[in-house]
Amino acid sequence: MQLTIGQMAREAGVSPRTLRYYEEQGLLAPQRTDAGYRVYGETDARRLAQVLALRACGLPLATIRRLFREPDADLASALRAHLRSLEKQGDSLSAAIARTKAALATIERMEDMSAKDSFKIMKEQGLRDFESTYGAEARELYGDDAIDAANARMMDLTKDEWDAKELLEEAIKVQLRLAMATDDPESDEARELAHMHERWIGIHWGAGYAPEAYLGLVDGYLKDPRFVKYYDSAAGDGATEFLVQAVHAAHA
Repeated sequence: MQLTIGQMAREAGVSPRTLRYYEEQGLLAPQRTDAGYRVYGETDARRLAQVLALRACGLPLATIRRLFREPDADLASALRAHLRSLEKQGDSLSAAIARTKAALATIERMEDMSAKDSFKIMKEQGLRDFESTYGAEARELYGDDAIDAANARMMDLTKDEWDAKELLEEAIKVQLRLAMATDDPESDEARELAHMHERWIGIHWGAGYAPEAYLGLVDGYLKDPRFVKYYDSAAGDGATEFLVQAVHAAHA
C-alpha cells in the first residue's frame, strides 16, 4: 500500500496538516519520492492508527512519542496505567462535584440569612469539607474527642477571629516562599515560618498540646500527597519538606 498525504488523510479522517504535525513531532516517518512527495505505507498507517487511538484516550503527544521511542514499549500496559489514572481522577472529580453542589446549596441558603447566621453556615460548611477530606485519618490519629473539640473551637470563633485565622493561613504560604529563598531551614525567615505555622495549628488544637504531637502532625505532611500538593503548589516543589525541616529546627 502506498498513499499520498491527501489519500492517507482521507483514509484516517484527519487533515494533511495533522499528518505533517505528527511527522514534525517524530510520530510518523513516511518515505519520500524522488520529487520529495510523502508516501505512506502499511507501517505508517498502523502507526497513525496507534497515535489516533492513544490521542483519543487523552494521552499527550509527549507521552506517545516517548512510548514509541522505547524499544520495549508496551502500549497495552501504558493504557492500563492511564486507565487507572483516569479512574482516580474520576473519583476526585466526583468528590469535587459533590463539594461544589454542597457549596452551591450553602450559598443559596445564605442569600436570605442575616450576616450572623450566614457566618455560622459558612463555618459549618468548612468543617464538613474538612471531615470529608481529612476526617477519617484525623480521627484515627487523634481520636474523636480531640477532633470534636477542635471543631467546637472553630464554631466558637468570632467573625474577626475566623478572618484572622484565614489571613494567617495565607500569610504562612507567603512566608514559606520567603523562607525557601534563603535555602536554610534554620534562617530567621524559616524560624518565623515555624512560629506562624504553630500559631495556626494552635488555633485549631487549643492550648496545652504536646510538642511531640505537633511534630508528629507536621511529619505526617510528607506522607500525605494532599498536604504535599497543598504546600508545594503554594510555594514550589520541595516546600512541604522545607516546612517540616523548619519546624524541627525551631524545636531543636
